[in-house]
Amino acid sequence: MKKRNLIICAGVLVVGASAAAFMTRSSWMGTGASAQGPQRPRTISVELARAERKPVPVDVDSIGTVTPISSVALKSRLETTIVGVHFEDGAKVNEGDLLFTLDSRQIDAQIEQAEGMLAKDQAQLAGAERDLKRFNDLIGKGATTQVNVDNAKTQADILIGTIKSDQAALDNLKVQKSYTIVRAPFSGRISAANVKIGNFVRPADTAPLAVINQMAPVYVTFAIPQRVLVDLRDAMAAGASKVTATIPGHQRSEDGQVAMVENSVDSTTGMVTVRGIMNNANETLWPGILVATKLTIRTENAVVLPTVAVQRSQSGNFVFVVKDGVAKVQPVKVDRTFQGQSVVSEGLSGGEDVVIDGQLLLSDGTRVEPRARKAGA
Repeated sequence: MKKRNLIICAGVLVVGASAAAFMTRSSWMGTGASAQGPQRPRTISVELARAERKPVPVDVDSIGTVTPISSVALKSRLETTIVGVHFEDGAKVNEGDLLFTLDSRQIDAQIEQAEGMLAKDQAQLAGAERDLKRFNDLIGKGATTQVNVDNAKTQADILIGTIKSDQAALDNLKVQKSYTIVRAPFSGRISAANVKIGNFVRPADTAPLAVINQMAPVYVTFAIPQRVLVDLRDAMAAGASKVTATIPGHQRSEDGQVAMVENSVDSTTGMVTVRGIMNNANETLWPGILVATKLTIRTENAVVLPTVAVQRSQSGNFVFVVKDGVAKVQPVKVDRTFQGQSVVSEGLSGGEDVVIDGQLLLSDGTRVEPRARKAGA
């Protein structure tokens, strides 16, 4: 009986302890829930940029090569010796500048000989004409025959032809003498002289005396895709085409216009060759160098935003547009990108605030707050 009472008391104590623990837990949970209240949605800090509608150039980037409009390799047209070099290697020369002087003593002697022959034949012609006049006077008096008159006239005509031949030979020698003076045919820059004073030169030499390249203006030759050919031809007809050539690694550039478009498209690459003419007054572009070219076809108004704002998914491109502190997913269509900017043709009208940093933490409807842009961004 005593043992049974002990068991009953122990059971009562366990039940009481359990009830007390349950009441304490219920009281604690109730207090915590009332203190915490309903949970607020999380706010993400993001960087924003504004989509702008502004004039945007429609251009094509490519790699081009600078080529001179005129380039001449100077060669000797005589077999003779160099007696004078009148320029510094690599110097800028103007049209008509004296470059080389060649030995002309042999031609000078031939010219004097030809002049002597011409003078002799002219003297003989004068005598033949006097004889012809004398025979004409005598034939009128019956003191000579017609045969003598005819022979005198024939001799005068022969000497007239001889004088013409002498004069032509003299003129030819004077032309040959002009080859002993080599002048610049146009303005440009000359290469190093391949010959010096005393060198023997001849027309059969393969190496030129020097090379002159025209420096201003110059051509820039590059290739563009065939898909822009129609737009380019329309721009050329309207006089709106523009070519900018920039030296890689430098900020110096030259502007020009399209001079010509090749008359066929390369079927293996789908590219067409275009040649732009650049003023190059400061000789920024040097013949033979590679340049980064930008062909501007036209300018059009479009919506532009930073390329980092554009996200990609299986359904296409989209951006997060922020309005009233809430980020919304907005599908967009990107036409092209340039200089870190994307041109959007559909989805935005301009003036919207878009997220450019912090997109990984966003979903459609997430609350956001803007933060200051990083230095240098």
